[in-house]
Amino acid sequence: MNDATASAYFARFRRVLEHIDAHLDEDLTLDRLSGVAAFSKYHFLRQFSESFGIGVHEYVKLVRLRRASYRLALEGQDQARIIDVAIASGYESPEAFARAFKKAFGQTPSEFREQPRWDPWHATHERLRETRTLPMQADDRAGDVKITRFEETRVAALEHRGDPKLILESVRRFIAWRKENKLPPRVSATFNVLYDDPAGTPPEAYRADICAATRRPVPENPLGVVEKTIPGGRCAVLRHIGGDDTLFHAVRYLYATWLPASGEEPRDCSWRSTTASRRDGKGSSSSTSSPTRPRSRSRSSRTRATSPS
Repeated sequence: MNDATASAYFARFRRVLEHIDAHLDEDLTLDRLSGVAAFSKYHFLRQFSESFGIGVHEYVKLVRLRRASYRLALEGQDQARIIDVAIASGYESPEAFARAFKKAFGQTPSEFREQPRWDPWHATHERLRETRTLPMQADDRAGDVKITRFEETRVAALEHRGDPKLILESVRRFIAWRKENKLPPRVSATFNVLYDDPAGTPPEAYRADICAATRRPVPENPLGVVEKTIPGGRCAVLRHIGGDDTLFHAVRYLYATWLPASGEEPRDCSWRSTTASRRDGKGSSSSTSSPTRPRSRSRSSRTRATSPS
C-alpha cells in the first residue's frame, strides 16, 4: 500500500471515529458505521480489528465508558446521577454499567466519583489513544495557522506541578473552585497554559496552569487557585476540533512542521503554548496558540549560509 492509498484508507477510519465521537448517544450499529467507512459490513469488521487491535463494538463501549468517567469525576455529585450516566452510556441498568465500568477502570462508578485512581484509568485511556493515533492524526495545513495578537488576559489559575497523568485531579479541584465562585465556562473563557512538553520532561518537573478568565480579584483559598496574567503579544494560532487525546498532534504540527517553514520564530515568553477550549453538546474545539515573532533577517541569513547544499 503506497502513501496516498494508505492516507485515503485511514481517512475512512478517521470519518468513522469522528462519527462515533459525535453520536455517542445514538445507536451505533454495524450497518451505520460500515456505511460511514464505505466498506461492506464484514470487510469493515475485519479491517477495524486488524488495523487497531480492538473490535469496533469494544471500541465504542470504551469510548462511552471514558465519557462516563469524565462525567463522574469532573461534573460532581450534584450533576451526574449514576443511573443517568449509565443510560447515556447505553446500559439498561446501573448494575450492568457498574460491572463494565469496574472492568475498564478498576473501580465502581461511585468509588471513581468519590476518589478516582488515575493509574488504571490511564491504562484504558492509553489503549484508546493508541487506537486513535494513526487515523486521527490532524490533517493540518499551513493555511490553517493564523498570525494574530493575543490580548493580555487576567486569569484565575490552578498551577499543576508534577506528573501529567495526574492533571485531571487538578482539573477536579479547579472545577470545584469555579463552581464555588460562580465562574462557569459559559461566562469565563478556559485556558490551559503549557510550560513543558510532557514527552521530553521528567514527570516530576512537568508544569501546566489550568485557567479561567476573570476580572475579579482571586482571594486566598484552600484549593490553591491564584491570580495570574497571560501575557499578550503576537501568536500563531491553530484551531483544533476534537478531543484532548488528539490535541498533541496540533501542537506538534505547529512547532515541528509549520514553525520552521513559516518565517517565524518563538519569541521570548515563559509559556510554550496555550489552549483556549470550548465545549458544547456535540463535542469540543480548541485554539492552540504559540508565541512567535518574525524571524530576523540576520538570523535567516546565518541559517542559509550554514545549511548544507
